[in-house]
Amino acid sequence: MKYLLGLMLIPLFLAPAFAESPEEYEQILPSENGTLNIGLTVDPPAKANEVSKLHIGWIKPGFNKIQEHIDYRITVIKDGQNTFGPIPLTHTSIGTVKIPVEFTSNGEHQIKVEMEGILFQPIPLETTYFTIEVGGEQPIQENNNEGGGCLIATAAFGSEMAPQVQFLREIRDNTVMTTQSGTAFMTGFNQFYYSFSPAVADYERENPVFKEAVKVTLTPMLTSLTLLNYVDVDTEEEMLGYGISIILLNIGMYFVAPAAVIVVIKKKLRK
Repeated sequence: MKYLLGLMLIPLFLAPAFAESPEEYEQILPSENGTLNIGLTVDPPAKANEVSKLHIGWIKPGFNKIQEHIDYRITVIKDGQNTFGPIPLTHTSIGTVKIPVEFTSNGEHQIKVEMEGILFQPIPLETTYFTIEVGGEQPIQENNNEGGGCLIATAAFGSEMAPQVQFLREIRDNTVMTTQSGTAFMTGFNQFYYSFSPAVADYERENPVFKEAVKVTLTPMLTSLTLLNYVDVDTEEEMLGYGISIILLNIGMYFVAPAAVIVVIKKKLRK
């Protein structure tokens, strides 16, 4: 049974691993109307002509937990001019994002965070401004949450913010990891997965044909995993039951259906 659960969990590790905690953020400010708190960490510390990631999270006031499903825009401003963005209105299902930004000059910058929706419901625009010093002394934050390199799904779909990657991460963190067996499997599987995933992701970036092939291969798995959004997984038995069902469904899509098509084609060719 554990091996069956393991097979089901494999596609969930195609997304980068995040263990979010509000304490991770270097700055935390309330949104304009105080609806949520917003955390920001720039990692690595911003320097001119280098790429850093804006690690942004939306936090429930009083609960110290990440608020999921946020619609937002991000803009970076220097001397009153936009140097990055505004990005199109974007949705994060997990309530956090990591946005790569290249700062072109040193000095004071503003990070403008606009929030327009929570839990799929539009809200009046709330704007929050962070101030960072590019090229200045900033604390270096260790980042142990990602398993190293650009991973397979991120490379296939082009961004950590791609809906498919966010979906995989959400299913893994909010469904699979709520069970003891799922959490135990993740610990052992990380060592195996991260031993080859950076090389696969690098080849995806170098070979567009391979990248598209990986994307097509992942699509049936993504479709089957959506079934977990419509069920309650509260026990180990339910996790195993739904896991086995999804495994059988994927076996049907990846092996049984193609085999049946090949048999039909062969019969027609013999006539």
